[in-house]
Amino acid sequence: MTDDHGHDHDDEANGRTTAPQSDYTAGRVALGAVVAAVGLAVTFGVPLLLL
Repeated sequence: MTDDHGHDHDDEANGRTTAPQSDYTAGRVALGAVVAAVGLAVTFGVPLLLL
């Protein structure tokens, strides 16, 4: 896909990337796991407590 609207994009030089293949750290993985755990706890834990 080409960029046909004539803007100069230098996002990668500014530290912004959107590629899913980008490197990620163990800290980012841990943060994602914590967010997922909290989401699951809210989704399933709160309704179970209200039974």
